[in-house]
Amino acid sequence: MTYLLLVLGLVLLIAGGELLVRSAVRIAEHLGLSPMLIGLTIVGMGTSMPELAASVQAALAGSPGIALGNIVGSNIANLLLILGLAVALSPFAVPRGVLWRDGGVGLVCAAVLIAAGYTLGLTRGVGILLVIGMFAYVYLAFRQEKARAGHAAAYHKALALEEIDPTLVPSAKPHGSMILAAVSLLAGIVLIVSGGSLLVDAAITISANLGVSDEVIGLTVVAVGTSLPELVTSVIAAIKRQGEIALGNVLGSNIYNVLFIGGVTGIVAPTQIPASILEVDLWVLLGVSAFVMAFAYTGGRLSRVEGALLVVGYAGYTAVTAGLI
Repeated sequence: MTYLLLVLGLVLLIAGGELLVRSAVRIAEHLGLSPMLIGLTIVGMGTSMPELAASVQAALAGSPGIALGNIVGSNIANLLLILGLAVALSPFAVPRGVLWRDGGVGLVCAAVLIAAGYTLGLTRGVGILLVIGMFAYVYLAFRQEKARAGHAAAYHKALALEEIDPTLVPSAKPHGSMILAAVSLLAGIVLIVSGGSLLVDAAITISANLGVSDEVIGLTVVAVGTSLPELVTSVIAAIKRQGEIALGNVLGSNIYNVLFIGGVTGIVAPTQIPASILEVDLWVLLGVSAFVMAFAYTGGRLSRVEGALLVVGYAGYTAVTAGLI
C-alpha cells in the first residue's frame, strides 16, 4: 500500500505541475506578459514544481535527507541517466558555448551547495541568496534572448516542454477564460501539495521499513520520480534531432533545482545538508558535471558510446548508494 501511495504521490505531483504551468501561462497572457518572459519564468520554473513540492515538504517534515537528496539526486540523474539515454537514442553535436556557459553555471551551483554545507548549511540567508541568483540567471537569459546572442539553457528548458505540448507555447493573444485559468491554477496547486505530502510520507515509511536512510530514498526513488518530466522531454527532443534543446533542458533543470528549489527550501524550512550527501553525493555531482563538460569539449559531439557510459555510470552510482555493491 505504501508503494502505491508513493506512485500516486508522483502522479499527482506531475499532473498538478502540468496543470499549474498551463494555467499560469494562460493567466500571464491575459496580464500582457511577453511570450519570451513567460517561457523563461513560468514554463521554466513551473516544470520544477514536482521537485520543489517534494523538497519543501520533506524539509518541513524534518527529513532533510529526502529534501536535499531529491535536489542532488535529480541533478545526478539528469546528467547521467536522462542525458545518457537521450544521447544513446540519438547522438548529437554540442555547441561548446552553450555547454561552457550553462554547464559552468551548473558547476558553480554545485560548488555553492558544497560551500554552504561546510559553513552555514541551507539557512534562510543562503536560500535568499540562491533565489536572487535564480532571478539574476533568468534576467541574463532574458537579455541574451532579446539581444539574440544565443539561447540559454533556461530558454531550451521551456522550449523542450513546448515541443511535446503545443498548448504551453505562450501567445501574445490571450487564450481562454481568465477565471477558468485561475481555478485551474488553484487545482494544480492542490494536486501538487497533496502529491508532495503523499510522496514524502510514503518515502519516509519506505526508508524505515527497508532500514535505509532518508538520504538513500531521496537520492534514488524520489529523485528519479520527480525527474520523469525531464526524462520524457529530453528523450523526445533528442529523437527529433534537437540535441541542443535536450542538453539545454538538462542543464537548465540542474540550475533551477539548486537555485530555485534549494533556495525556496532554505527560505521555507532552513535545514542542514546531511553529512553523507555533503561528503559524497555533492562531490559526485561536481565531478559528473565536469565529466560531461569534458565529454562534449573533447569531440564537440556526444556519441552513443558516451551516452551508454553515462547510463552505466548512473546504474553504478545507484547501486553503490543503495548499498547493493
